[in-house]
Formats: sequence, C-alpha cells, structure tokens
Amino acid sequence: MGLDIRWPIGLMFTFIGALLSFYGVVHHDASISSAGGSEININLIWGVVLLVFGVLMLLGAVRGKKTPPSA
Repeated sequence: MGLDIRWPIGLMFTFIGALLSFYGVVHHDASISSAGGSEININLIWGVVLLVFGVLMLLGAVRGKKTPPSA
C-alpha cells in the first residue's frame, strides 16, 4: 500500500524528544524562573511531550499495519 506517514513522524519526534529530554536532564542552567520563584526546566518538559507524541505515533503506525480478517 505504501509508507504510512506515522512512521517518519513518530521516529522524528521520538528522536528529537529523546535528545531534548537528555539535554534538559544534563543542563540544569537552562531553566527559567517562574513567577512563584521556582525554576522550570522547559527543555525537559517539552522533551517529554515530544517523546510521548512520537511514541504514540509509532504505536498508531504499528496498530494501523494490521489488516482486519477478510470474511
């Protein structure tokens, strides 16, 4: 049938999310200060969001590959 677009999207977002999460864990100096005085590591938060989205895309591609049984 062809390449499912969810495969490259899922791989790209998973890879970028993993890199950004790793950067957020390693570099604590990239945190921003919020109004409450606590620091938010935005790289870690968005890295996890991208990672979750990429994994969901990959799971959708795996599930979409299965064809229903023919009657």
